[in-house]
Amino acid sequence: MSETEPSYIDYEAFLDPDFSPAGFANSLVLSTNNATDTPLDLSTPLSRVLFDLQEIDTHIHGLTTKSALPLLSHTQDQTAAAEHILQEIGTQITSVTEGYERLEKEVLQKWQAADEARIAAENSLATVRLARAVARCLGLGRQLESQVAELTGRGPTSPVLGADGAASTTGKEGFRALERAAITILNLRQMFSATSEADEGYGLDRVKATRTLRNEFVIPAENMVKSRAQQTIHRFSLSSQMNTSGQSSVPSSYKQAREARSRLATAAATLYLLSPIPNGTVTTSDYKPELLISTLQGYMQTSIITSANALAKALSQLPTMDRALADISTRCQDIVAVESILRNIRPPSHPILSSTTNDQSAETGTAPNQVNLLQPLLQALDTASLPSYYWRSLASSLTSRVQEIINRGGVSARTLRSNRDRLKAEIKDCVMRASKFSATNFLAEKSRSGSDTEVVGNWEREATVMVSAVIGPLSR
Repeated sequence: MSETEPSYIDYEAFLDPDFSPAGFANSLVLSTNNATDTPLDLSTPLSRVLFDLQEIDTHIHGLTTKSALPLLSHTQDQTAAAEHILQEIGTQITSVTEGYERLEKEVLQKWQAADEARIAAENSLATVRLARAVARCLGLGRQLESQVAELTGRGPTSPVLGADGAASTTGKEGFRALERAAITILNLRQMFSATSEADEGYGLDRVKATRTLRNEFVIPAENMVKSRAQQTIHRFSLSSQMNTSGQSSVPSSYKQAREARSRLATAAATLYLLSPIPNGTVTTSDYKPELLISTLQGYMQTSIITSANALAKALSQLPTMDRALADISTRCQDIVAVESILRNIRPPSHPILSSTTNDQSAETGTAPNQVNLLQPLLQALDTASLPSYYWRSLASSLTSRVQEIINRGGVSARTLRSNRDRLKAEIKDCVMRASKFSATNFLAEKSRSGSDTEVVGNWEREATVMVSAVIGPLSR
């Protein structure tokens, strides 16, 4: 409102940002009524409000009438400016549209064609990789098939000239295919377990031929190889021949001894390779060949249980004691041979672990295969020597059996008590006789010095433990 036109309406109150209609109405009612009046007169404040509205409407009408020409002129100017801006924007939009169409034609369409070519190239590359993986997988399958045939005697083995000059085959050479079959199985296992597109063998599970190869041949072949290796260890014996005096004899020939060593070494290396690998990246030092350890533990337990049963039976029938002690000594000699052989065998290069171990050895300057195959078994048995473990375990199982014989009484108990001194001497002689056996004497090459590590132990303590286990209950 112009300053030359006074008005009783308080425009500042209405224009205040904090204006409250409810507060204004309340103050208007209180100003025209007494707060104690009942009822209140609302006609006066309502007339006041209506009059104010009419006054404001009249004022607005007067202002618009007086300023109609300037308002129309201003509106016309704004409309012209808007039309000019719209025209200029239309020109720019047309230019941008033409540029986009040219860009789409020159770049986008070509990019789409290039992207289609890229996708086709990637798919072709993936197909080629998968085809190569399938071809290598099938090649490894054929290689494994020939190795299994060689193991089972149905395949060709290395020719050896016989006495008559004719070519013959040797079971030893065929048996050596066991370790090669294990490496082939590991290569196949690594391909089948590929989880990244960068890994060789990714996607083999989608190919029916490779699935059939894995389920119908590779897995049965792996079980057969494991079984053959475990049987070889369980049946291992260097001192299998006994003379009439009960003394252990050397193997029948140097060739048989070397072949026995070769079979045990190959079986141990095979079980080392085929032992399960825990999840995650591991090094050779962290790798525990559980399959090899469990098989060797089974071999030890079988020897201990068989020896304990034989000795317990002989204690009840003393005439058979010499034969039982000779058998126990023979089993201990076999364990000495196993220890000597395992001590001189380094773990074979593992195809799956080789990448991590080689890098680590290159950084530290050490060889990755410093530990022999005996150390994992000694750690699992918590012992420093296999013969010591054999005698102490055998002694721990004998005390209760001797006590049972004494408790039953009878002729057996009286015979044991009366022959106590003889038993003491024979048991001690059995332990010490077994200690004189050295696998190195049979396994080292005659023309080579220092080919194997020989450890001669002091078994006086083991002899004392065995004598105490048998003679102790007799002295009570």
